[in-house]
Amino acid sequence: MSEKKPLPFIYNFAAGAVAGVSEILVMYPLDVVKTRIQLQVGGAAGPDAYTGTLDCFRKIIKNEGFSRLYRGISAPILMEAPKRATKFAANDYWGAVYRKAFGMKKTNQPLAVLTGATAGVSESFVVVPFELIKIRLQDRASAGKYNGMVDCFVKLVKAEGVMALYNGLESTMWRHLVWNAGYFGCIFQAKELLPKAETKKSQMINDVIAGGVGGTAGTILNTPFDVVKSRIQNTVKVKGQIPKYNWTIPSLAIVAREEGFAALYKGFLPKVLRLGPGGGILLVVYTNVIEFFEKARDKAQEAATTASS
Repeated sequence: MSEKKPLPFIYNFAAGAVAGVSEILVMYPLDVVKTRIQLQVGGAAGPDAYTGTLDCFRKIIKNEGFSRLYRGISAPILMEAPKRATKFAANDYWGAVYRKAFGMKKTNQPLAVLTGATAGVSESFVVVPFELIKIRLQDRASAGKYNGMVDCFVKLVKAEGVMALYNGLESTMWRHLVWNAGYFGCIFQAKELLPKAETKKSQMINDVIAGGVGGTAGTILNTPFDVVKSRIQNTVKVKGQIPKYNWTIPSLAIVAREEGFAALYKGFLPKVLRLGPGGGILLVVYTNVIEFFEKARDKAQEAATTASS
């Protein structure tokens, strides 16, 4: 029996897009809470300060309304399609490139980590402008400054210039490199350790477990980079002034020195609650959409063969 040909790039891209949008619709409020906590400099002080995940949820709903939990979702919705699509498509693409370069027929654990890291860097170039706008819209301090995504985009470019849309590119690359390396590396290892799936249901369970483990591991590794990325992207650039949070490694040192090492894990709970299960959702939806495309392709090939015979 001949080996099944991989789907073209566009199908991997589309499957990643569907998976990304599905995940963001379910898990977005946790991202808002995560960003609010990360942008809170210093300890929790004052009646409006957030003392934890549940407290942040409660205060946002009480003081700003439930809809504020979906503030800025238009930017990530537009971002999720190219972001997750690039993630999975780039992972497949770089996996093939590395297997060929190293003369390997199958991916192993180190190659899965390397492939994921490279896919993360590729993904970063796509997501930075969307991430920047999302952070500005989610910040409580700028709640009344912008009327929405387009207004934020126009005001940001007008005040800070077009290149400001790529503020935080370096920190975003670090964040995505680390997360993708952990995510895809752990998915590979988890799938190797889990019992072989014999049914559709057991395959879905394996995907949920593997994706959840990968999402959790990626979150543990990349949260410090995410904290400083949020700070960097929320800093308004002023001509002639060097921002306090500018580059990743110095910013990590500033946060640790001024607020303690634990501050590098601000927002960890809502982030891991989102990206742990979210990683499972991503993998399950992506796998099922790919399977749907493969079945559609096989049927089309069968029909073409029947028609020509």
